[in-house]
Amino acid sequence: MTKGRFLRAALSAASLLAVLAAAGCGSAAVRPAAAAPSPPSWEADNPVRPLPVPPLGSPADFASVPWVTPEKVRLGRWLFYDARLSADGTVSCATCHEPEHGYSEDRPTSTGIRGQVGKRKAPPVLNAAWPIYPVFFWDGRAGSLQEQAKGPMENPIEMGNSHQGVLRTLAGVEGYRPYFRQAFGDDRLDIDRVAEAIAAYEATRLSGDSAYDRFDAGDERALTPLARQGRDLFFGRARCSACHLGPNFTDSRFHDVGVGWRPPPPGRPPADGYRDPGRFAVTRDPRDLGAFKTPTLRDVTRHPPYMHDGSMRTLREVMEHYQRRGDASPNLAPDVALARFTPGEIPALIAFLEALDGTGFADTPPRIFPR
Repeated sequence: MTKGRFLRAALSAASLLAVLAAAGCGSAAVRPAAAAPSPPSWEADNPVRPLPVPPLGSPADFASVPWVTPEKVRLGRWLFYDARLSADGTVSCATCHEPEHGYSEDRPTSTGIRGQVGKRKAPPVLNAAWPIYPVFFWDGRAGSLQEQAKGPMENPIEMGNSHQGVLRTLAGVEGYRPYFRQAFGDDRLDIDRVAEAIAAYEATRLSGDSAYDRFDAGDERALTPLARQGRDLFFGRARCSACHLGPNFTDSRFHDVGVGWRPPPPGRPPADGYRDPGRFAVTRDPRDLGAFKTPTLRDVTRHPPYMHDGSMRTLREVMEHYQRRGDASPNLAPDVALARFTPGEIPALIAFLEALDGTGFADTPPRIFPR
């Protein structure tokens, strides 16, 4: 074959291959890669986010709680707000721990499934992963944030479910499986994992950078003169800091502060005057009758009414209670009896409490949940 004929044959073969490729035929055809599937709408609504930077004054230290990971927080955020974990699908953790109320509530006591009203108010969930002592609930019956998350699920007047019932519900939601896998390494369901994910989300509900925190960090202008007077009283002769201490303003201990006790009928022992036994129901120690855990004072203005039973509508009522040194309950805490401040000093104490409102916990419920 001459050189010219060889070139013409090669060009003809190249043209034929080009035609075949354009028609999508032959082994030389290149198919475009399939587009990656879009994530579910609920995933786009609740992406994995980095752990938050603790605000000024918060005791949060995520290095000390390595079980809190972004993947668990994302899963726990769904679970915290998902009412399907309750027996009738109407109550979630957030029903009583509402973000806009500092993860407490604006009712005297909590309401659960079928409108059942409890006898205690939901305490706030702020900076909760770093307590002085690991005790949770008003009576301290849970020893960890994870155990605390389990309790309401099977309480008959709260979420009214069982742990097995919660797991059956979640097992029927196929959309949750990949997120358990991402958070824990596989998609196995058990109640400890459910509770740990909820606790991880709760651990990111922080409070700090309040006016008090800025003042304590050296900003002399952060507190008003009235709030500074209240600060001196709080840490001084009003003796508030005897129980409300540390960065979270709670000693994580149990005290009878003269709330929920009335003189019993004639002939009955004084202990019969308690409407709620408090810590005694857990320890059976008579010294714990009427004792309840000291609540945090962070963001306290966001969730009136106050006390474990929601019996005081305003902070002024609370201060008036302490100014008269509580009611004469049998186990009244000594520091309550020793408190010294006048009715005219109550506005200063309230101004200081208002200066404990901070930032770091704001959130809104997910719009959609795994299906």
